[in-house]
Amino acid sequence: MDQLKIIISGYDRYEGVEVNPSCEVPQAIAEQGVPALEGEDPLEGVDLDIRQVSLPVSFGQAWPILHQAVEEFQPRIIIATGLKRSARGIAMERCAVNLKDVGQAADSSEARPASQREPIDADGPAAYWTRLPLRAILHIFARDNIAATLSSDAGTYVCNAVFYNLLHWTANHPGVLAGFVSLPPVSQAGAGKAPGLPLDLQIEAGRDVVRESVRYYRSPSSGDMLLA
Repeated sequence: MDQLKIIISGYDRYEGVEVNPSCEVPQAIAEQGVPALEGEDPLEGVDLDIRQVSLPVSFGQAWPILHQAVEEFQPRIIIATGLKRSARGIAMERCAVNLKDVGQAADSSEARPASQREPIDADGPAAYWTRLPLRAILHIFARDNIAATLSSDAGTYVCNAVFYNLLHWTANHPGVLAGFVSLPPVSQAGAGKAPGLPLDLQIEAGRDVVRESVRYYRSPSSGDMLLA
């Protein structure tokens, strides 16, 4: 049986958020694993070793913590997650942009860039595309009745900075899959006019992302990708 290492990251806290899905979802998947499916199972013959990494909402600290974990653990798949407060479902992020803009808000370490709008990497490209199989993941979400959408980018705050730095790192590690998933607020009612999805549905969505990422890692296909 092949062993496959996976990191799932999230954030330790968001101000004003009682239940943080980007903490709860990675933790549940790392602790409980990803159950086998009846019939065709992309995890058949694979021993998953999943590690959760918790990050502070901080430009200066989030990526270094994730980077250290990646270098130590040497995963083949990295799924970063964050909270998108306005989302009504799972938002699959297509693109990380080379820009950070805190506006009027400081991050959790109270650190601000020298200017409010500046590149994440002055010598880096304008953007990177995700390396997760978005088309395949969205197809499985539809099968499982999980509300989801494509998102053009992860904003210009800490989530995007982590996403950009992660993809910048994977540019020199072509054998590693990586991407970013924005989770909605936790609600009990499910998708509708108000933002949010129940936590158990978000955990199942996270497991779907793992399954389809493993499937793609083992047998890449251009049909699984969806960027534009």
